[in-house]
Amino acid sequence: MRLADLPTLNAALNATSAVLLVLGFCCIRAKHVTAHACVMIGAFLASVGFLTSYLIYHAHVGSVRFLGTGWIRPVYFSLLLSHTVLAIVIVPLVLRTLFLAASKRFPAHKAMARRTLPLWLYVCVTGIVVYWMLYRHAR
Repeated sequence: MRLADLPTLNAALNATSAVLLVLGFCCIRAKHVTAHACVMIGAFLASVGFLTSYLIYHAHVGSVRFLGTGWIRPVYFSLLLSHTVLAIVIVPLVLRTLFLAASKRFPAHKAMARRTLPLWLYVCVTGIVVYWMLYRHAR
């Protein structure tokens, strides 16, 4: 895989995580606990794959300038700011949520997951939007 392909891979991994998160939510609502666990592990692994690919890409390329102008510029930077802050915050939340499930502390897991899921989903979806705005829209 070429270095230039990594942003597209990153967006695909974010999309995969987002779909798996929604599917995991649907599984647990339907009380399919084993399916829920498998799907959520998949979402976690897709996110780990994203983070690995993201770090490799930016270690080689550095930061990428947003070339959009006009009203889209403050929209992009506002979205990027919220995405970046929550991407940092979500890491310990996801790890704690998974730890609680692995420890079979399900009431605490459920309480934590109610906070973690929407934030994790937001980070995944905004990651795709940031990708589109940075690599597809303005180029």
